[in-house]
Amino acid sequence: MSRTTRWSPLAVLGVVAILFSACNSSASPSPSSAAVAPSTPASAGASASAGASVSAEPYTGTSYPDTAVDCASKPAGYTGEFSQIKAVDRYTVEFDLCAPDVAFLSKIAFATNGIQDSDWLAKHAPDKSYVKTANGTGPYMFKEWVSGDHITLEANPNYWGKDKPIAKTLIFKWAETAEKRLQDLQAGSGTADGIDNVAPDDFDTVKNDPNLQLINRDAFTILYLGFNVDKAPWNNEKVRQAIAMGIDRQRINDTFNPPGSEVADFFTPCSVPGACEGDKWYGYDKAAAIQALKDANFDFSKTYDLYFRPKVRGYFPNPPGVAQDIQAQFKDLGIDLKVHTEDNATYLGNSSKGQYSLFLLGWGGDYPDMTDFVDYHFGSGANGAFGKKFDDITALLTQGASELDATKRLDIYKQANNLIRQHVPMIPLNHAASAVAYQADVTGAQASPLGNDVFWIVKPGDRDQIVFEQNAETAGLYCGDESDGDSLRNCEQIYDPLYTYAPGKTDVIPNLATECKPNDDGTKWTCSLVQGVKFHDGADFDANDVVTTFAAQWDAKHPLHVGNLGTFDYFPGLFGGFLNPPAS
Repeated sequence: MSRTTRWSPLAVLGVVAILFSACNSSASPSPSSAAVAPSTPASAGASASAGASVSAEPYTGTSYPDTAVDCASKPAGYTGEFSQIKAVDRYTVEFDLCAPDVAFLSKIAFATNGIQDSDWLAKHAPDKSYVKTANGTGPYMFKEWVSGDHITLEANPNYWGKDKPIAKTLIFKWAETAEKRLQDLQAGSGTADGIDNVAPDDFDTVKNDPNLQLINRDAFTILYLGFNVDKAPWNNEKVRQAIAMGIDRQRINDTFNPPGSEVADFFTPCSVPGACEGDKWYGYDKAAAIQALKDANFDFSKTYDLYFRPKVRGYFPNPPGVAQDIQAQFKDLGIDLKVHTEDNATYLGNSSKGQYSLFLLGWGGDYPDMTDFVDYHFGSGANGAFGKKFDDITALLTQGASELDATKRLDIYKQANNLIRQHVPMIPLNHAASAVAYQADVTGAQASPLGNDVFWIVKPGDRDQIVFEQNAETAGLYCGDESDGDSLRNCEQIYDPLYTYAPGKTDVIPNLATECKPNDDGTKWTCSLVQGVKFHDGADFDANDVVTTFAAQWDAKHPLHVGNLGTFDYFPGLFGGFLNPPAS
């Protein structure tokens, strides 16, 4: 897609340099590793930049935890990067880190970090009612969820941002098959104004229909065949290496993916700096794979299980077809697989808990940095999908996440990529491209490479309603504990994070924060908040809401750490680990 922003290593270094030089003259001192007292209460005297009145009542700021994590002597099991989050005053929040985080702004911009009203969160987390309703500050407000049919959002009449919603109503529908979604789009605007993930064979159909338009999305994805390395026979590294040689990834890409897709020689797409440093993935060699399996004393007499979900994603346009092809390729190696189709709603939760021994899954990039791909899947905060973590990989990824020198960072990721290739926790199959389609009279639509399309800038012809049909029903509207793209898309219309991504691009721009500035060594980020913003229910937004939003995800023992399935996959993937992590 022509609107995609590509980041070179020099561009990333330049961004880092700008961030850290911008505050050299007024940087705060680095946080102490000792206990930090709660902030002194301050009064809010500034006028509201969002245009609403600001309370003059005394303000009591919160800190979490009350005593900062001692970065020099972290609690047992703690691998995270946060030391403390503080509400310095009503409209200032400070994030104290144990080490610099090059991608900090991109991480806080992600949909799981949309800011919640602390009082509303306390009321709706205990009974999980926030899974089916929502209260944000964003351009659209939750109206209704008719289970099995649709979710309706309505324009926020008091939206504080400059881009007011164009359409009064936004409706999300869903259909699991690309064929059904296209049929609904062809039926006209009353049925669907836009659809996600057009089938590869239907690209030309949409292009040749004067009533429709196709918008391509770049291949900022990865589809992989995952192993739980704790479960036999996949607990043998030699076996995993043999399978890596025995899968014809080119055949899968050519058979099932649309134009613009690529065979994955590395886990991360090469547009990301550091992604393609090191040795390429194993070449296809069936004879060598069979011999390697024999040398590893593989048991060919058993039947093994392969799991997948039928839900179409941008990285996975034909799940049943790929699953059947993998089954056939294993058969060519002399291995029998039984294929299991799993429920969409529980698949991600089950996989994150390590319940599948051999499984198909993928990833659509959230921001253009290695931490989004390799840290989330193989770092210290990664979930249990692949079984045990590899200490040599996690050590390098921890270094890479905080290394400010671009050249040194590339070398770290070269080593990490080579170790991922050696240990084979998964086989990277393809970087799949995808596309969305809309009615021809719709303007302002995007196909973001990050998959975070926004709808408040979309004009649906002469209508006041947008109907968008996605791949499956939303799992939940508290996205701190969701990891599915269809759920995150809904949350992105309702909640505002501190920073956000420019529509259709990968750039991060201020949102509920007017700016977030690092200190000299990058271990303290101070965020100044937009004043006068209100939540949809009329509550005032302030720094305590930011602290509670992050604390509820960060601390696994926090009373508001409830969620939907309770896995909170994204937070440790983004920020290295939970405080008070649950037992493995």
